[in-house]
Amino acid sequence: MNLQSNDFELFELPMQFEQSRELIDARWKELLRQAHPDKFAAQGAVAQRLAMQWSVRINEAYQRLKDPLARASYLCELYGAPIQAENNTAMPSTFLMQQMTWRESLEDANSLRELEQLANETQAAQKTQLTLIARSLDHDKDPIKAAGEVRSLMFIQRFASEVETRIDLLLPS
Repeated sequence: MNLQSNDFELFELPMQFEQSRELIDARWKELLRQAHPDKFAAQGAVAQRLAMQWSVRINEAYQRLKDPLARASYLCELYGAPIQAENNTAMPSTFLMQQMTWRESLEDANSLRELEQLANETQAAQKTQLTLIARSLDHDKDPIKAAGEVRSLMFIQRFASEVETRIDLLLPS
């Protein structure tokens, strides 16, 4: 193992967005078994410290690879198109109109049924956005386009979280 490897190299996965979660999980467990500090107890404190560093590195990579949004962001960065969500909020006008419509619907929603409908819409939008990201990264090899789609997905996920919070407030405890 090489500490300088990117997450995909570390996990021996193809450098692409579409991944098998089962394979990611299996590789993670295998790598952690190889780097577990207890395996190096007889080799002294330095070896154990290095194993601990490896365990941390493996877990960090796992967190990025298992989450589609984090994986897409990471790939964009690797391909030279960082997301820069804090200072690049430019979105297509159709996307902004959809966001405004959803916001109005959320403000006007008075029933669990209305909120669940909105949750279903945002869930479908998330799936669509993930498909667009996969196409841009894996098929079109266009990380700049993918970075914009990742920013859109970030907005959608944030809004979906707000919808879920409103649903939770309406559900009996």
